Amino acid sequence: QVQLVESGGGLVQAGGSLRLSCAASGRTFSNYKLGWFRQAPGKEREFVAAISWNGAITYYTDSVKGRFTISRDNAKNTLALQMNSLQPEDTAVYYCAGGRYSSGVTSQRAYDYWGQGTQVTVSS
Repeated sequence: QVQLVESGGGLVQAGGSLRLSCAASGRTFSNYKLGWFRQAPGKEREFVAAISWNGAITYYTDSVKGRFTISRDNAKNTLALQMNSLQPEDTAVYYCAGGRYSSGVTSQRAYDYWGQGTQVTVSS
């Protein structure tokens, strides 16, 4: 089992920044690919970003490229998402997720463990 706990959400004005963190405990954190997903009201949960087990490869959905940066620190068992130039359409509950054996990074099915989510609200 891997337990994931997000933090860092909040209310920010458009153009502002937030840094989300995800703390992991349980099984060996460094064996897992990690990802961030988000779910806006009335919409399905969608992929935001992912990072390989060693941090060498990152993936982003097109709408956040150049604005968001995903990173991990395996020594500290933490995952982060730096979000800059936030826009109202980024408003959502953000979830971190971990997966090991399933292929792919953008599908929810590729992840086995999920955090409880943290709310990000961007005002215009």
